Amino acid sequence: MIAQEVAGRAAARGAPDAFARVTREHSLMLRFAAGRPTQSTAIDDLTVEIAIPFRGQVGRASTNAVDDRALANCAERARLAAEAAAAVGESNFPGFDPTPLPGAGDPGFGFDPRTAELDPEVGAAALADAFAVAGEQGLEAHGIWTVAQQEEAWAMGDRSGAERRTDAFMKVICIAPSGRSGYASRTAITVADIPARELAEQAARKAVVDGEPARLGPGEYTVVFEPAAVGWLLDLLAGSAFNGLAHAEGRGALDGRLGQRVAVPLVNLSDSPRSARTLPRSFDAEGTRKAPIPLIQDGVAHSVAHDRRSAAIAGATSTGHALAPGGSPSGPSPTNLVLAGGGASDETELCGPVERGVYVTRLWYANVVRPKETLITAVTRDGTFLIENGRITRPLRDLRLTDSVLGILSRTQAIARHQQLTSDGEFYGRRFAYGIVCPALRAGAVRFTA
Repeated sequence: MIAQEVAGRAAARGAPDAFARVTREHSLMLRFAAGRPTQSTAIDDLTVEIAIPFRGQVGRASTNAVDDRALANCAERARLAAEAAAAVGESNFPGFDPTPLPGAGDPGFGFDPRTAELDPEVGAAALADAFAVAGEQGLEAHGIWTVAQQEEAWAMGDRSGAERRTDAFMKVICIAPSGRSGYASRTAITVADIPARELAEQAARKAVVDGEPARLGPGEYTVVFEPAAVGWLLDLLAGSAFNGLAHAEGRGALDGRLGQRVAVPLVNLSDSPRSARTLPRSFDAEGTRKAPIPLIQDGVAHSVAHDRRSAAIAGATSTGHALAPGGSPSGPSPTNLVLAGGGASDETELCGPVERGVYVTRLWYANVVRPKETLITAVTRDGTFLIENGRITRPLRDLRLTDSVLGILSRTQAIARHQQLTSDGEFYGRRFAYGIVCPALRAGAVRFTA
């Protein structure tokens, strides 16, 4: 693998204590709007990052050049950055101690050769299917289709690791002349698992629901969340509850609550980085080998995620969740969350006991308001409906949800059996593909403020 060879040379330029990380991305993205292609982007990028520790601080520098002179210059810039940081004050980073991996870049089960071809004809066919379905219903189709292959490698001294991954994503938003819209998306390791026509049909069904949109005032309602909405909730929870740096500094939502019940016993949430149901990863940005960790078991808070810096503060060991060599300023985060399924067959069954409530397809403009409380705010979008007497009756105008994620999980009444790999999939910056495996769920007394 090219990335592994470059990582070895980069680490050698900063020896003996330099850690080198190399990411090589090949990706293709097709955007579409109003039933026609609007933008295509192909990326071929290789980035080298060298990190050097010094007196508890870490200096980092990066380059896109891979000749020996450029790598030596990059290592020198990293060393100068570390010395400059240490001159301000020593810190607590314990140094790198990466975990050697067997083999030489075995792609494993997170890599699909067909997807790695980045065939634009496959994307064109997917868009054509979406346009056809939308056109049959008199709707406009908007969205994204994207595929990528990525090599990632690290090296330090005589130790190294590497792997290849692929990912594919498609979202379809169908918009009716009335302005009503519907959404569906799919994330997968292989492009063959992205059913464009099925996604367009799901989105179209929501856009053509009859009836003038109803209004609901602020208040608390029983809510059925589709997997896409549950994924958003869990992604926001990851940063506020399972961030080991925030936890070690007393800012995390689980500070003083490990071992305590924080959700109903139905809730079992883990980080499973080697699960083929997610977008699997073998190691983190510091070369630490990943392993599954339970986060919430039977509703009880069990653990948080650590990189080497947060683990040093907490007196723990890294769980393999570094987002950058030496630790991201925002701290570590679990990126392979899996919420176990429950006993409900589907969303229809979840709606059954609801006399009057809200059906939410997905959330938009979602942000954490108070991390310590896991209080978030978000707007429903692209398929919000009124539930009356156990069934969806008409569209709802979108609502602003303002509630605690742990609060929602503590008021969860039922969870669907089927899990789905969900993802935002926008990739506006450097591509870091990850997803959350989760089912639909029903929760009571969810608070809407507008």
